[in-house]
Amino acid sequence: MAEKKFKVLEIHDMPDFTPSVDGALICPALCDCSDNIAVLPGFCDVHVHFREPGFSYKEKISSGSLAAAHGGYTIVCTMPNLDPVPDSVESLKKQLDIIEKDAVIRVIPYGSITVGERGEQLSDLDGMAPDVVAFSDDGRGVQSAEMMREAMLKARSLGKAIVAHCEDNSLLHGGYIHDGEYAKAHGHRGICSESEWGPIKRDIELCRETGCAYHVCHISTKESVELIRKAKREGVNITCETGPHYLVMDDSDLKEDGRFKMNPPLRSEADREALIEGIKDGTIDMIATDHAPHSAEEKARGLEKSAFGIVGLETAFPILYTKLVKTGVITMDRLMELLVVNPRKRFDLPYSPNDYSVWDLDREFTVDPDDFLSMGKATPFENWKLSGACLMTVKDGKIVYQGK
Repeated sequence: MAEKKFKVLEIHDMPDFTPSVDGALICPALCDCSDNIAVLPGFCDVHVHFREPGFSYKEKISSGSLAAAHGGYTIVCTMPNLDPVPDSVESLKKQLDIIEKDAVIRVIPYGSITVGERGEQLSDLDGMAPDVVAFSDDGRGVQSAEMMREAMLKARSLGKAIVAHCEDNSLLHGGYIHDGEYAKAHGHRGICSESEWGPIKRDIELCRETGCAYHVCHISTKESVELIRKAKREGVNITCETGPHYLVMDDSDLKEDGRFKMNPPLRSEADREALIEGIKDGTIDMIATDHAPHSAEEKARGLEKSAFGIVGLETAFPILYTKLVKTGVITMDRLMELLVVNPRKRFDLPYSPNDYSVWDLDREFTVDPDDFLSMGKATPFENWKLSGACLMTVKDGKIVYQGK
């Protein structure tokens, strides 16, 4: 059989990307692949939920890290809405011990901003700082401006970022999908866009005042994009992320099914278009999945009563490659900036040429949640036809995932 040729993408700022498995680039396991093979630097996701400790019936660090490897990720950062919440050295150690024992890729946790994520008292930021990527109360917005100011000042003194889930509880009114046309047509309670962009506007002023490094989670609205664009132009130390689903879907794609329920919700087509402009012009720095697994029962209660959250690690690259790169919306180099370069730059995360994934870009497949390695199966992309199959993921020169 003729030797297959690899298309190795040289990503700027990573000029020494020379991947190998035991010193050899060509692996016999790849002999049945098409010629359009890409060897890509290991992806980095700064926003995932692996549910341990406390909720291992949804996901475990072992299953979550395997799912990440299946998606081409070699480093992920886990959010702190756990039990116990990592708000002290002692509670954080419970998670670190599981990571040390079970993770197949690099997993770095967040510490919570406030004790129990209740927004009332700062967590032990000093004690946790050496072992966490940053501080976040993800899943809950910090409602008090004074508490956020205090957190920003402390985080800045420790050289860490505040990573904010921006949500004003006073504006939610029991909503669970976007306050748009679908909600009106089907009698659902909506979540207004201001519940997201209002706290961002507040925090930009606090960031300007404190000088803290500030990162906004999963932005979904056109107003959020414009606020962050303006703040960047004015020199505010701010970055942000959005998720794959917000870039390729809007609320017209909703169905009466819990697999379409996430927080923030799918917004309008105008919001989606603004997010696309944001990734094209650099306003949006990175794409993060917000991988949020739940049990089948928790996601089987329809839009109103299902838990918020979808899984995303195993579909992120194929979705983005198929819908954005192949269609010419962005280049592959830009996608690698969003998945590889920028998250590592912002959070000072390690990079190694021995961390990479191998993809058959021509292989087409239909999304089937039964193929996921994650314990969570709820995805709005079920039955989508995509291009790009992960053949192998390598971490520290060792194969951690190998496809069929």
